[in-house]
Amino acid sequence: MENEVTIRIGGESGEGTISGGDILALASARWGYHVYTFRTFPAEILGGPCMFQVRISDHPVKSMGDYADVLICLNKEAYDRNVGELRHGGVLMYDPSDFTPEAGDYITYAVPFNEIARKEVQLFQTKNMVMLGAICGLFGPPLEAIIQVVQSKLSRSRKANATLMEKNLLALDVAKKYVSEKITKSDPYLLGPVEKADRVVLNGNQAIVAGALAAQCRYFAGYPITPASDIMEGMAKELPQVGGTFLQAEDEIAALASVLGASFGGVRAMTATSGPGFSLMTELIGLSSMAELPAVIVDAQRAGPSTGMPTKMEQSDLSFALNAGHGDTPRIVMAPSNVANCYELIIQAFEMAERYQMPVLFLSDQSLTARVESVDSHVFKKPEIHGRIQYNGKHASNGSNGHQAEPMLVGAGAGAHEYERYANTPTGISPISTPGAGAPAYVATGLEHDEAGHPNYEPEDHTEMMQKRFRKLATAAAEMPKPQRYGDADATIGVIGWGSTEGTIQEAVDRARAKGLKVASLHPTILSPLPDEAIQEFISSVQKVIVPENNYSGQFANLLGAKYGLQAVRLNKYGGIPFTAAEILRAIEEVH
Repeated sequence: MENEVTIRIGGESGEGTISGGDILALASARWGYHVYTFRTFPAEILGGPCMFQVRISDHPVKSMGDYADVLICLNKEAYDRNVGELRHGGVLMYDPSDFTPEAGDYITYAVPFNEIARKEVQLFQTKNMVMLGAICGLFGPPLEAIIQVVQSKLSRSRKANATLMEKNLLALDVAKKYVSEKITKSDPYLLGPVEKADRVVLNGNQAIVAGALAAQCRYFAGYPITPASDIMEGMAKELPQVGGTFLQAEDEIAALASVLGASFGGVRAMTATSGPGFSLMTELIGLSSMAELPAVIVDAQRAGPSTGMPTKMEQSDLSFALNAGHGDTPRIVMAPSNVANCYELIIQAFEMAERYQMPVLFLSDQSLTARVESVDSHVFKKPEIHGRIQYNGKHASNGSNGHQAEPMLVGAGAGAHEYERYANTPTGISPISTPGAGAPAYVATGLEHDEAGHPNYEPEDHTEMMQKRFRKLATAAAEMPKPQRYGDADATIGVIGWGSTEGTIQEAVDRARAKGLKVASLHPTILSPLPDEAIQEFISSVQKVIVPENNYSGQFANLLGAKYGLQAVRLNKYGGIPFTAAEILRAIEEVH
């Protein structure tokens, strides 16, 4: 099994479990390997069990793996909680001063993490460096890769000093020497040489920040909430560097209200939150839809309801995202499928918000926010940005190139004071103006209004304006890219998923096809408006459809059933942990 290994590290929050895992993943990726991570940690500030798993391979990987090839336990609780996830014949590394594992179908390596850190390095806080040194000595990557990352991280830390750097490097070296001299390797797991590649290593939240900046977002307002806070912190750091503005609001209601104000002023704007904060934004989502103001809202889903499990994943906000708001409120709902897609899709979210002048809800989740992947650098090419369709006094034009978009969108002979901001156009998209000298003014109101923006409560006007606003969704559905089928063209079993499950589903499909089963999958990233033609064609091409999703009620399966009459085979997991490919493969085999 050279050049692929899945390593799981279990320990206590505060022991360096997560930071050590991050260093291992980053070092492996920089050395040329593909990486895919998953982590879970307590909601408390300090203390409680945490886990980091990284799958490292010389070929692209699509999931976190079904099990751990190597399990490293920094304490007895980590062993008790994680040994069930160690594969048969795998490796257990533990500290003999802390506990003695039971006999089992695994290879054991005893490494005195605590003693090495305390006595030889004389700094207990280097325990995670001792662990990393032992990993390098037994499984790879080369110690030089770890050293480069540690030096890079410590050189950026304001708390670091020369002594701390020296102690960390000493811990790495001593631990590697220990396992080389004291342990006889008897397992098959080794990361050998691999060709370096031009890849970027980042997590989902970092990709969202990068994509938002590339999409020319220049205003962010938010309020801290797990697991979306990294987006807010990233935008706070980066926006001033590009002339943008950041605001930490007093709550999520104020955050979205501020975003809509910035959007009214002509600036691309966004906010990011999780379920509880998303709930508070409901009224403002309606205002964005009624006033036809572009806004991008990231909901990094976590397990609910209520405060729920802030540091665990779930895909349980879909129904709320589709329906949140009183009255009939058009909106676009999107869900990224992997880290690279976080970057690409958030750019598309801004483009769609600006073009269709409505809120775009972007459903990430906790597993994807923190998931680290190595992404080919070509993904981060400079995007083509299009401006709003703006009114310039005679006709509408696209702000990015000045080309005429829809001529004569205002009434004949209308003056500036009669600017028809909400002109009832064939596409439903009306020309928008930006406040400023000489610009036609309008009122962006939450009241029902006529084409000029004047309040109007007549049945005929409301009927016309409702049709106009929803017509934009029909326009979007016709213009948006269609999801691509994955797998066999003549499949008898289909799998339809959404969000962060895509890679795991595709790996399961690959394994099923290798066993001779005819299977295909479809994974739309735009969930409102749904790509009706692609989904109906897929459903009609197979005999049975499985819908895996990380929620209790089967929200996507419910949607597909309501819209297309699909009687799906539901596969629901709602313990706060993502699917494995093996779980989806079992469902495929059972259906077959």
